Amino acid sequence: MNQVVKIVFFTMAACTALFSGKLQAEKTSSPQNILFIAIDDLNDWVGVLGGHPQALTPNIDKLAERGMLFTNAHCTAPGCNASRTSLLMGLRPSTTGIYQNAHDWRETSLVDTAVHLPQHFKNSGYKTLGTGKLFHAHTFFDPKYLSGFSDPKAWDDYYPSLTQQMPPESVPEKWPVNSSKKFYGGHFDWSPLPIAYSEMADAKVVKWAKKQLAKEHEKPLFLSVGIYRPHVPWYVPQKYFDRFPLNSIELPKHLDQDVADLPEAAQKLTKSQWHEWIVANKQWKKAVQGYLASLSFADDMIGELLNALEDGPLADNTTVILWGDHGYHLGEKKHWEKFALWENTTHVPLIVFSPEHAKPNTRCENAVSLLDLYPTLVELCGLKSPPQELEGQSFVDLLIHPDVVTERVAITTQGKNNHSVRSRQHRYIQYADGSEELYDHNNDPHEWTNLALDDRYAATKKRLAGFLPKINAEPFLPQKKSETNLSRSQQNQMQHQKKVQ
Repeated sequence: MNQVVKIVFFTMAACTALFSGKLQAEKTSSPQNILFIAIDDLNDWVGVLGGHPQALTPNIDKLAERGMLFTNAHCTAPGCNASRTSLLMGLRPSTTGIYQNAHDWRETSLVDTAVHLPQHFKNSGYKTLGTGKLFHAHTFFDPKYLSGFSDPKAWDDYYPSLTQQMPPESVPEKWPVNSSKKFYGGHFDWSPLPIAYSEMADAKVVKWAKKQLAKEHEKPLFLSVGIYRPHVPWYVPQKYFDRFPLNSIELPKHLDQDVADLPEAAQKLTKSQWHEWIVANKQWKKAVQGYLASLSFADDMIGELLNALEDGPLADNTTVILWGDHGYHLGEKKHWEKFALWENTTHVPLIVFSPEHAKPNTRCENAVSLLDLYPTLVELCGLKSPPQELEGQSFVDLLIHPDVVTERVAITTQGKNNHSVRSRQHRYIQYADGSEELYDHNNDPHEWTNLALDDRYAATKKRLAGFLPKINAEPFLPQKKSETNLSRSQQNQMQHQKKVQ
């Protein structure tokens, strides 16, 4: 082999970065750009996952066809803040104590001991740009919720600003339109809006992101885009409701007596009073219509992003990661909302498209967790490890060999000592009071029959219980009378300034 051939050979080896079934840790001469897409409250009502027969998601489906679809992916917590904090920190909620939406990670020791995902990419030489909801935030409450729990130092630029994740959202003049103020302060609601889609907050977020995808960047790019819909309220332009005529709406598959075999701890998680109100007021089909419409709108946003990427200069060297932060119930088990430990709540879309590392139109049925994204991206991009010990498991090997059957499980936590363990076949749930649920997904995909009290499954329960977290941190208690959404470091700085004055 002459010298020229040797150079070509080793250059190709570095670009493919494959060794013993895994990506080499060393960077290539052309580091991968990352388009990191988060979709809020997105359950498995996606065409390629088959969660609902009427779901219209052609753009998400197209992305799945171009890359790897993880059919058995699950969140680490069934709520926005806990799920996102866990993913971005690479740590379980049971390790950090961040269990609920009000638990601001910036008020904890995490700010001193851990480096979150965007910051790690910035520290590793990437240009980090973001827009929309990545850390926990809202579009509609008072202004402090527009910023959410973001970290300005992690970003080279952010839209609308480094201190505000979300643009204000359009809402009806009088709301709730179809629901009640008894539920989520009236934000659990659904109605078409007489506006153009360009007036939606998500559309403004995507417009800004498209500009970033249309140009070259001096550094490798980490671009995070957070799509807010289909988070409630399900307010989107009229044309999206028109795609789902009310008289044709199919309710999700459900069993009237599905809660009868649930332990008390499980029944306490359900929003049964919401369900009773919705049924009594004949709003079930309208609520499903609102979710489907909001989902269709979100899919259009994804389509615009992917088209911008394909038409721009970064198409050949960009890995796309699309994920939902948690699932959502729409009447299954008489539950509405998230904050539970069943399949409808934990199961999320997870798609990886990479020109080099993921084969087109492939599926993986092994259980994976959103917690696995941090170590996967570290390995995929050849980055050094962050200072904290990441608790997820890289799934780069599954990108290469998706058909290999593994013993991987995905763990979801709802509050202290309440956990779900999902394998390829089973879901095992153990609550803080010791009560249990067990479901066999090969024979019961809707989790209608709780097998936990059947002695024939004692060995299965024992095996899955062995995966439960050994650490169960006390819940982090936020400041009760805080009137701002400033981080601990920002508050300390303000206090220092007052002392100086």
